[in-house]
Amino acid sequence: MKKLPLYALALTGSILPLTANAQAECGDVSIGEMNWTSGGIAAGVIEFFLEQGYGCNVTVVPSATTTAITSLAENNEPDIVPELWVNSAPAYFRLEEEGKLVKASDTFSDGGTEHWLIPAYLAEEHPELTSIEGVLENPELVGGRFHNCPDGWGCRIVNDSLIEAFELEENGIEVFNHGSGETMPSAMASAYENEEPYFGYYWGPTAPLGQYDMVEVDLGPYDEEVHACNQDEECDSVGVSGFPAADVYNVTTADFADRAPEAFALVENVSFSNEQMSALLAWHSENEASVEEAVVHFLQNNQEQWMNWLSEEAQANLEGLF
Repeated sequence: MKKLPLYALALTGSILPLTANAQAECGDVSIGEMNWTSGGIAAGVIEFFLEQGYGCNVTVVPSATTTAITSLAENNEPDIVPELWVNSAPAYFRLEEEGKLVKASDTFSDGGTEHWLIPAYLAEEHPELTSIEGVLENPELVGGRFHNCPDGWGCRIVNDSLIEAFELEENGIEVFNHGSGETMPSAMASAYENEEPYFGYYWGPTAPLGQYDMVEVDLGPYDEEVHACNQDEECDSVGVSGFPAADVYNVTTADFADRAPEAFALVENVSFSNEQMSALLAWHSENEASVEEAVVHFLQNNQEQWMNWLSEEAQANLEGLF
């Protein structure tokens, strides 16, 4: 797909500059753009609305989880950080308690999710496989293999604990530890496209979960204490627990919330369903699109949703553009 300048393929010069007064009211705003696709999309959507709906002068700065939380702690910037996975940024809670940061909204309505999965066609043919007990009793039906995370990933530690707790290998299921993140979706895709057995870990929202109809294997209820042990390589009391939903926030500084309340109110409304973001990521992957094109694709196809995120004035500024 041909790459075009930011939003040009949808807007074709149709946006007019807002008045100097409108720009002055909002002022300068900085947004931290996470270095993965969904983070880029969330940042791009907020950037578009703030510039074209609210007249802000927006600067987008490349970021990542650790980079963002360090900058917020030391410099009180950027003003907005979309898609902050706070389970990987524990300093967030201290900064929130100190009154420096504000959770504006949940980036994903269901939180970040983790799963052990099988394809839907396998679940339809063998519904007993939708529970871990059914998998353990019928290892040959899932191909006798579990697809695990690469070494060094947080999910590898938890999965290894669960593999031990469920005695996967003792029940005839080989554990295949992937060497990289790239081979995990490739294995899923290959199995799915050939309607072969597949059993493995994946997380969402992600492109593969938008592309392939996968069904979660029920590992049992979430147990906070057990899961905490499963996350700790030094803990010897691993046990059975489902995965909790991860908290993923659109975060702003308290200063931004105070000085630009209308713009902050927008960020309070920006939230995507997990299914919606997975589908958007799948579209991005299948079309070899840029992040900017994915932002435009979202804007073009979800106007009724995002119009409700905006103030009346911002709605008027964007009316008829799509």
